[in-house]
Amino acid sequence: MSDVGELGSRAEQMIAQLAAISAEPGRLVRLYLTPEHRRAADLVAGWMRAAGMAVSEDALGTVRGRWDGGDAGPRKRLLIGSHLDTVLDAGKYDGPLGVVAGILAVDHIVRSGKALGFGIDVLAFGDEEGSRFPATLATSAGCAGAFDTATLRLADGDGVTLAEALRRYGKDVGAIPAAAYRPEGVAAFVEVHIEQGPALEVRGVPLGVVTGIVGQSRLRVAVIGEAGHAGTVAMTYRRDALAGAAELVLLVERIARDSGGTLVGTVGRIAAQPGAVNIIPGRVDFTVDLRAMDDDVRHDAVAQLQAQAWRLVETRGLQVEFETFHEEAAVQCAPALRDALGAAISALGYPRVDLRSGAGHDAQMMAKLCPSAMLFVRCKGGISHNPAEYASPDDMGVAVAALIRFVENFGPLAQ
Repeated sequence: MSDVGELGSRAEQMIAQLAAISAEPGRLVRLYLTPEHRRAADLVAGWMRAAGMAVSEDALGTVRGRWDGGDAGPRKRLLIGSHLDTVLDAGKYDGPLGVVAGILAVDHIVRSGKALGFGIDVLAFGDEEGSRFPATLATSAGCAGAFDTATLRLADGDGVTLAEALRRYGKDVGAIPAAAYRPEGVAAFVEVHIEQGPALEVRGVPLGVVTGIVGQSRLRVAVIGEAGHAGTVAMTYRRDALAGAAELVLLVERIARDSGGTLVGTVGRIAAQPGAVNIIPGRVDFTVDLRAMDDDVRHDAVAQLQAQAWRLVETRGLQVEFETFHEEAAVQCAPALRDALGAAISALGYPRVDLRSGAGHDAQMMAKLCPSAMLFVRCKGGISHNPAEYASPDDMGVAVAALIRFVENFGPLAQ
């Protein structure tokens, strides 16, 4: 039987060590393929070795800890993991908890001396957040055999392409295809992650089983009008791009509100040009993020937005342009894995709670390779992507204990 208190304390200590690795004093910033990523990857690799795993790193920088199950022979592998990168001014649990949980689970099982009949790989992905390059899930895409080589041409804010950043990190972009697992060699992928919402806290339980991960559409929208003098152009003759964009922002909100709770929509970034106090904006660029568990609902919302946007801006003498830059289908977590996670939670004396994920995760990409599932952990106030992000050592200990029990009973699902 695993010691929940000890597991939680070790998880908290390891997460604190990772949180100390940041590019900026006073706040947590750890971006993909940076010196901070290198330091975090090396720290995690050391923990993996100490837990009895052989360590390697693929061409996209994913750190892989490999344990062969306690006896010899070829076997399918259970993959466990999450990511090491952060958003800007991040909390310390989003991502690292899933890496640390996998390491602690393997450490416990290796120490127990049990032979499982399947292998385990713990994966520490480098780029889930997309904080440096305008792409997400790139490293898990490499493992899943779904990496898009066009991503290599994307550049960060300093103009450094992903291909160049990989070379500076010491990687061979030609070896990226070799990062992919063979589907016939993998049994499943499981990710432990903070919930990033309040549902578990409201229900008073530490853990939840994820039923599915929402699909996402992200668009860049440009509204084009005509810049002019703020004092001399009469209101009747204006082609104010910002006024038109404001209507479209409210349109996004209205479409989401009218969906009956099946869709959420966000405008997260907006910029007006030329951006002077005494000039009518001639162009406005903004982003739209639409998410739904039902892909048809999401696609219909995109079509509705585009059709209504044209009508709205036309009355103002404006033009509008749309560009989709991210598209990810919704994923249903594997029922057998969900039930196994639920059984592990119940065995620890807690009720099973099912909930969906409104955020994207590496598990969403890994579902392209193999059956995939997630275990959510209660976080204080549902706060995430924020320095106030917090999961208690007790809850993290329960999560690792549930993961250990899941692994110990995984044998029939590995066949």
